[in-house]
Amino acid sequence: MSSYEEIVSRLRTSFQSGKTRTEEYRISQLEAVGCFLEEKRKVLNEALAKDLHKSVFESEVSELSMTRTEINFAINNLKSWMKDEYVDKNLATKLDSAFVRKDPYGVALIIGAWNYPIHLTLIPLVGAISAGNCAILKPSEISTNSEKVLAELLPAYLDKDCFAVVSGGVKETTQLLEMKFDYIFFTGSPNVGKIIMAAASKHLTPVTLELGGKNPCYVDRGVDPQTTANRIVWSRFYNAGQTCVAPDYILCDTETREQLVPAMREALERFYGKDPQQSPDFGRIVSGKHFQRVKALLASGKVVIGGGSDEEDKYIAPTVLVDVKETDPVMQEEIFGPILPILTVENVKEAIGYINRHERPLALYAFSPDNKVVNHVLDCTSSGGFCGNDGMMHMTLISLPFGGIGNSGMGMYHGKYSFDTFSHHRACLLRSTGLESINTIRYPPYTERSLGLLLQAIETKRKGFCSIQ
Repeated sequence: MSSYEEIVSRLRTSFQSGKTRTEEYRISQLEAVGCFLEEKRKVLNEALAKDLHKSVFESEVSELSMTRTEINFAINNLKSWMKDEYVDKNLATKLDSAFVRKDPYGVALIIGAWNYPIHLTLIPLVGAISAGNCAILKPSEISTNSEKVLAELLPAYLDKDCFAVVSGGVKETTQLLEMKFDYIFFTGSPNVGKIIMAAASKHLTPVTLELGGKNPCYVDRGVDPQTTANRIVWSRFYNAGQTCVAPDYILCDTETREQLVPAMREALERFYGKDPQQSPDFGRIVSGKHFQRVKALLASGKVVIGGGSDEEDKYIAPTVLVDVKETDPVMQEEIFGPILPILTVENVKEAIGYINRHERPLALYAFSPDNKVVNHVLDCTSSGGFCGNDGMMHMTLISLPFGGIGNSGMGMYHGKYSFDTFSHHRACLLRSTGLESINTIRYPPYTERSLGLLLQAIETKRKGFCSIQ
């Protein structure tokens, strides 16, 4: 057997032994991940700084803290999540027990992403452990230093019979996908998501695909320019724009644009100084390949803020573009870098029309002093998530599901949604062996009287509805 076959076989044997099913075992493994984060905090922060030039602030907030929160929330609520969920019954099953059992799927494959390499690998693992699964983690090879920490240090904290971390690139991932898994959780681009889904289909393996897309940001006339600029600049240029839920472009009218641009210039200087390349708080593009891809997008439209770059440092300045056309290269793909195009529209109706002509995004943002406008955008569009008058903050609530729709993904996680994603909701009905006379109405030979009685016993009636015969 190949090494991957050996790993999957070992984990499947452990799963079938029932080892992962108890609450105590799940909590012990969740606590182990928490210990890893705490004891290797310095090493993790150093790896993130090497991969993405992440400041300790951004690493702590968006990588370590978010993962710790998920672990603690799962531990605090696991007992209630694991309980059978009893459901309503019809007259025919009134004396029986009907419930939903939350069963683990088995052996899960979790493929992480490079832009938040700790967060996007470990938070799905929290869901897999909480639900009682075994799991193989495949961190992204693009964030090489973070991958090395996860591959070399995390296994010492986890039960090796139930969890494994594997390294490698496209070739290794392709070999891994030939194995039969019981669930696959992937975070990455829509193009690779299609490959994952095709591989999963060979074994009819269920998948969660956390993808991306071009997230629109509509800015209405009458907003406070500086407050709006602060919030958009923070969410767009956090992690050097390498965030799947970052605003990808702005839609606003010309008058609003003229107010917004100088306000964004002021916010950028306040956040990162006159030379953002010297700021300890501004990130870098993850690799030379991605640097070249993002740099090429600077040719779209007209640069009004930023535009500079340094290939050796993998630095691209926080940049704002105007006079951008729908056909420009910067509008043809998710930017995933520190560039923010502004498209002009006449009004909210035109903005909604533009949004709805394109693939449904992972996140959608609307800024307006009028709540009716924000709610109008919400009502008339479709997206994975929505946030009014701010950017990315909906992600901080683990009470909300996180996931895409259509081209931006399928499935959801965070908080209890992670537990549910990695659980098979098993329908269970336990009946009495007695009272057989009650069942005679469903047995042949059929009669009109039996039909009437049976329908009364199993049908749900519409409330408040009266039918005159």
